[in-house]
Amino acid sequence: MIQSASSIQKRSDEKRGFKPKTYKLSLTAIEKIELLAREKGVSQGTIIADAIMNYDESQKS
Repeated sequence: MIQSASSIQKRSDEKRGFKPKTYKLSLTAIEKIELLAREKGVSQGTIIADAIMNYDESQKS
């Protein structure tokens, strides 16, 4: 059985523990995420995930 590219990607994401997510953000926030990702040489998803972890840690103090 031939699988479509999207079903292959979905299965791969599930195996690695990833799930696509979409949010509406202000253009300013989007531009900042894009800039930080370019400057750091990482994905935009990594910037967002790191921000969430940092926020969570800051709330524990």
